[in-house]
Amino acid sequence: MKKSYLFIFMLTALISACNNPQKEESSDPIIGKANIEVKGDRLTPEILHLLGQVSGVSVSPDKQKILYGVSYGDIALNKRNRELFTVNVDGSDKKQITHSAKSEGDVQWIKSGDKIAFLYGGQIWEMNPDGTGRIQLSNYEKGIDGFCFSPDEKKILFISQVKSVELASDLYKDLDKASGRVIDDMMYKHWDEWVETVPHPFIADFDGKSISNVIDILEGEPYEAPMKPFGGIDDLDWSPDGKQVAYTSRKKTGKEYTLSTNSDIYFYNLDTKETRNITEGMMGYDVHPRFSPDGKYIAWLSMERDGYESDKNRLFLMDMGTGEKKDLTQYFDFDVDNFCWNTNSQTIYFVSNVRGTYQIHTVNALEPVVAGPDYITKITDGMYDYSSVAFAGDYLIGMRRSMSSPPEVYSVQLADGSQNNLSQENNDILDKLTMGNVEGRWIKTTDGKEMLTWIIYPPHFDPNKKYPALLYCQGGPQNSVSQGWSVHWNHQIMAANDYIIVAPNRRGVIGFGQEWKEQISGDYPGQNMQDYLTAIDEIAKEPFVDENRLGATGASYGGYSVYYLAGHHNKRFKAFLAHAGVFNQESKYLETEEMWFANWDIGGPYWDKSNPVAQRTFANSPHRFVDKWDTPIMITHGELDYRILASQGMMAFNAAQLRDIPSRLLIFPDENHWILKPQNGILFQREFFRWFDQWLK
Repeated sequence: MKKSYLFIFMLTALISACNNPQKEESSDPIIGKANIEVKGDRLTPEILHLLGQVSGVSVSPDKQKILYGVSYGDIALNKRNRELFTVNVDGSDKKQITHSAKSEGDVQWIKSGDKIAFLYGGQIWEMNPDGTGRIQLSNYEKGIDGFCFSPDEKKILFISQVKSVELASDLYKDLDKASGRVIDDMMYKHWDEWVETVPHPFIADFDGKSISNVIDILEGEPYEAPMKPFGGIDDLDWSPDGKQVAYTSRKKTGKEYTLSTNSDIYFYNLDTKETRNITEGMMGYDVHPRFSPDGKYIAWLSMERDGYESDKNRLFLMDMGTGEKKDLTQYFDFDVDNFCWNTNSQTIYFVSNVRGTYQIHTVNALEPVVAGPDYITKITDGMYDYSSVAFAGDYLIGMRRSMSSPPEVYSVQLADGSQNNLSQENNDILDKLTMGNVEGRWIKTTDGKEMLTWIIYPPHFDPNKKYPALLYCQGGPQNSVSQGWSVHWNHQIMAANDYIIVAPNRRGVIGFGQEWKEQISGDYPGQNMQDYLTAIDEIAKEPFVDENRLGATGASYGGYSVYYLAGHHNKRFKAFLAHAGVFNQESKYLETEEMWFANWDIGGPYWDKSNPVAQRTFANSPHRFVDKWDTPIMITHGELDYRILASQGMMAFNAAQLRDIPSRLLIFPDENHWILKPQNGILFQREFFRWFDQWLK
């Protein structure tokens, strides 16, 4: 269930591949920026899905120009398409350089900035910085998922899928149309796919025009590198001298894979063909390796404990000469999400959530690690989130978003901290809309701690009116309730329909230290549920909130929270809506695939009667309290969700129906843990408000 919010943001920026790379020969219509009709000044589902989704920043070698992508939606075609733009670091000379029927992705500057390389149709292409002169560089039969050039650009490191399982048609040649899967081990499905291939890193020679002499770094090994489903080309890196490649892999399969998060950073030597594990003995996730520009150091993100996917994400450094390692964030009680090097090979910039928002920080990697406020410096600060950071000379370049604005490319001047919106993709529409005010309020919890709760007010809020309120239950569970923007779980569109939104940073979310985050593990029915109720009770005391018109909603762990609250709310709420939630913990334990998550967070299997943590979790599974359900509930789920199977939602709906609880089920046969298709997204929003309006207005 973890990473639900982060993955929504990532998935909306993903690039779809196409079978026909020649845009001139494609019969598909070109999807560009929509002429969005704004009636009134309220955000609508249609506007939400037609706003440009900005993603993927690349800085030119001379640090003067920025390359990024924008994904545009077409509701009638029920699809999105990504185009490329360039802009100078000072915000001038913004240009759209592609107008294609299919998406360009994985873009990067090559040939000293004279060319741009990109993925199109599963192959590597290049073009001029103005979009002209498109030339296909690769014709790799199995397709390419991601790539990066060596420093001298004589080689290309790329990712491609290799077959990992034997199909029934492989076993029995006369059954070439048989669709059955013969399964002998675990991890046969993952998130939203039946696992039949794994990504491998490949190295190929490049003569400036085409690739040749392709080598599979993991030849004969059945492992993922990078790791599905979140890993990509950012989990591989070239050493500055081009003699080594660093890559991330969890070299496990089947049952062993599903029980462990222990991934490592490996070095592959191009001359000797030897592989070396540099994080052996470091037992948690080790990902995202990045060599310093001078090649003397390598930094990466590291978790300490095996099986705990939400452990503190530390920024680690290794001296390439001595092999000495150190934790740069040893005395920093927060997670590192994204980082980059300064060209001086000394300063590292990184993104971290500290007390409710993601900001850019800096650390001197070569100084001794000490406790104290001056060791790590916060560069940005405000009611917004940064999700990435890149170095551009006098500037830092990052993706910035808030609850009131979708992601845009921003520059941050290092000299004075001033910030500038470079992409300005959606200003023309946002200027016509009135967003609700967002307020951060600190509320005392039942155990005497302070909890940040976001309150989102309706546009044109009238303090003399009484509004219905919705409690937003965050997924994860170890995720953040920060200044994020989502096409699906968007707080501003909820507020635009005249609801007060209450979004507490309850126990378990990141950004408030390790103790706050880790408290939820093994305590799903405990303190975080009290935090939810505290938040809604406090805001319900306000004169502008109608305490008789309260609802609760959420997805993933938030969906579990809704199911649990439905049996424990003491008639506080008048309506519920749960998406992709866990209803029956016992069945979910054996339905899911990432067993490390279930074992760590809920304590282990239900048959282990000697484990009090697990037994408490299963004894408090939401399905055990259906006899106490007394409130209308709507349930939504995607049938391609293999993380939390759609049967969980169907069981909850059937239980409500059998108990004559007013209920509704919205099932998406073609969606996974998230709702990604434009028309399905709009359908969800319309049904969301039809349901709550029916019971709360």
